[in-house]
Amino acid sequence: MKQPFFILLFACLSTNVFAQKDIPGYGKVEKQDLEMKECSFDNAAQAMVLFDVGEIYCNINSMLTSSFERHVRIKILTEKGFDRANIKIRYNSERNIEEIKNISAQTVNLDASGNIVYTKVDKSLIYRKKLNKRYSEVIFTFPEVKKGSIIEYKYVNEANGVIKMNNWYFQSSIPVKLSRYTMNFPQELIIAATQQGRLSAEAKIDDKGNRNIRTYTMKDIPALRDEAYITCDDDYMQQVIPILTAVDFPGQMRRSLLRDWKEVIKDLMEDEDFGIQLKRNIPRTSGLDSMLLKVTDPYQKMVIIHNYVRKSMEWNEYFGIWALDGVRSAWKDKKGTSGEINLILVNLLRDAGLTVHPVLVSTRDNGRVNTGLPGVSQFNKVMAYVEIDGHVYVLDATNKYTPAKLIPYDVLSSEGLVIEKLTTNEWGWRVLWNQEKLFKNTTILMVDIDENGVMKGEANISSADYCRVERIPVWKKGKTKFIETYYSSKIPGWKIDSLSVENEETDSLPLAQYVNFTSNTSSSGDYHYFSANLLSGLETNPFISDNRFSDVFFGANQQHNIIGRFTIPTGYKFDELPKNIKMIMPDTSVVFSRIMQATDNILDIRISLEIKKPFYSVEEYPYFQEFYKKLFEMLNEQIVFKKK
Repeated sequence: MKQPFFILLFACLSTNVFAQKDIPGYGKVEKQDLEMKECSFDNAAQAMVLFDVGEIYCNINSMLTSSFERHVRIKILTEKGFDRANIKIRYNSERNIEEIKNISAQTVNLDASGNIVYTKVDKSLIYRKKLNKRYSEVIFTFPEVKKGSIIEYKYVNEANGVIKMNNWYFQSSIPVKLSRYTMNFPQELIIAATQQGRLSAEAKIDDKGNRNIRTYTMKDIPALRDEAYITCDDDYMQQVIPILTAVDFPGQMRRSLLRDWKEVIKDLMEDEDFGIQLKRNIPRTSGLDSMLLKVTDPYQKMVIIHNYVRKSMEWNEYFGIWALDGVRSAWKDKKGTSGEINLILVNLLRDAGLTVHPVLVSTRDNGRVNTGLPGVSQFNKVMAYVEIDGHVYVLDATNKYTPAKLIPYDVLSSEGLVIEKLTTNEWGWRVLWNQEKLFKNTTILMVDIDENGVMKGEANISSADYCRVERIPVWKKGKTKFIETYYSSKIPGWKIDSLSVENEETDSLPLAQYVNFTSNTSSSGDYHYFSANLLSGLETNPFISDNRFSDVFFGANQQHNIIGRFTIPTGYKFDELPKNIKMIMPDTSVVFSRIMQATDNILDIRISLEIKKPFYSVEEYPYFQEFYKKLFEMLNEQIVFKKK
C-alpha cells in the first residue's frame, strides 16, 4: 500500500526508557515480591502485573522509523494464572515494516533455601510464526512456572516507513500495580492523546529542548472482570489513544497527517488485496450454475449463492478484510481467510446480477469502531451488503449457522462501512440492524405432580432467529453437551429423561426441542411449592452486581414466553396464587407480564418477557438492575399447593 510523502522526513532512535526510580531494571527482582501471596488490592487475583512500561521514541532524519520499547513483569499467584506464561506478540512483517528484536525473557523463583533462581527463556525456543503475508507473531513460553513465580520480558518493536503508535492499555483482565506509557517526539510532530475509561491516568509534560515528552501513569488498577453482556473488554479498559495529527516545520505550512474516509476507501479500491480482488472473475461451477438456472427471484438467488459458498469454503480461522492469497486461489483450494471467502461471495453475487457491496465491520470481540478516526486497522472482517427491493441483507459466508435473513449476531447493532467507488455515492456508514428479527424462545410445559411431590413433565421449546443461531452450534457438539448447557446445569437435581430435536438442518424454521424431564418439588410440612420458570433460559439473573463498568449489550431485541399447564394430585388444592401482574420499565423498553388461573387441580400459566432495546448504558444500569431484580423475583416466585 502507498505510504504518504512524509515517510521520508523522520527517524526514531531508541533510548533507555526504563531508567526511572520506581521501575527496577531487568532481572532486579526483590525477594519480597517473590514471597508475595496475594494482590494487596485484589485478593481474588490469579496473577497480577507488577509493572508494564513502554515508550515510543521518535526523531527527525531522512527516513521515518519508530522504536517502541516495552518491559513487563507479572506475578503468578495461583495455578489458574499459569496461562500468563504464554506470550504472543503480533507485528506487521510485510516488507519488513516492523521488526521485533532484542527479546529477553526469564522466570524468577525462590528455591527451597530461599535463594533467587533465574531461568532464562532459551533463544532457540522463541519462535516467529508467519500468519499471512502481512502479519507474523513472536511466540514463546516461560519455563519453570509455578505458584509464586515472577515472569518478565522485554523487547523492542522497530517500524520502518511509519510511526507505529498503538493504543496503550493500562488495564487488564488481572490487576495492574503500575502501568506507564511515554511518548517522546520532536516538536515538529503534532501528536494528540486522549484517555478512555472511567478512571484517569496521571499525565506529565516534560519538554526538553526541541523534544516533547508526555508520560501517563496509573497505579493499583483493578482488573476488568468479565461482565454479562459486555461487547468487548477493549471498549472499556483504561487506555491512552495516541494520534499523529500533523507535521509542522518552522517557516513551512503545517501539513495535516489525518486522513478522511474517502481517502481510506480510495486506497482500498486500489489495493491489490482488496479492491482489485473485486474485479477478479471467479470460475463458475456446474453445481452452482444448475441451482441458479431457473431461478429468477433475487432473494432466492442470494440464498442459494450464500449457502453454496458457506458450504463449499472452509474458513482457516484467520480474520481480516484482505484476500492475501487472492480470491481465485482460495476458490480453487476451497479454503481461505474471512476476507477471501467473503470477497468471493461478493463476486458471485455481483455475477448473478444482484446489488451488493463489501462492508467493513468490527465484530463484537474486536470492539467498537471509532468513526471519527479513519483507518482500516479498526475492522477485522468484511461481509457482503446486499440490497433487494428496499431490504438490506448482511452475509458472512464463514458463519455456518446464520441464515441470509439474519444479520450476523456478532455485528448486529453496530456500524459497517460500505465500500464502493467514490463516484457512485453508494459508499458510507450503515447501521446494521433489523428490529423485526429477535432472540426468541418459547417454552410450552405440560407437568404432572404426584402425591410425593415428584414432577414429570414434557416441554416443547421453540428457539427462533438468534436463539436458534446460538443453540445450533451447541447441538452440533452432541446431545450430552446440549443437555448440560441448556437444561441439567440450570436446576440441580433435574433429570432429563429424553430429548429430541427437529429442524436442525432447516435454518428458516425455529429449532424445536422436545424434552421429557423429572424433578422434585420442595416441601415444608403439608405444603409443596415449585416455580413455573422451567427450561426457559431465564433461570438466573445475570445482573446482580450493584456496580458495573461496561454497558449492557444484548445485541438483539428479545422475546421470551412460558406457557404451562400444571396438574397436582386429586385431593390437593392450590394455596393463594402469585398475583397476575404487568410490569414495565420506565422507558417502556422492557415489558413483563404474568397471568395465572387455577381450576380445581389444574393451573394454567402464561408468562411473557419482551426486551425492545439492545443496549443499556452504564448510566442507565442502576434502574435497569433494580428492574431486573424485581423481574426475577416475579419469574421465580413459588406456587404453593397442599392437601385439602
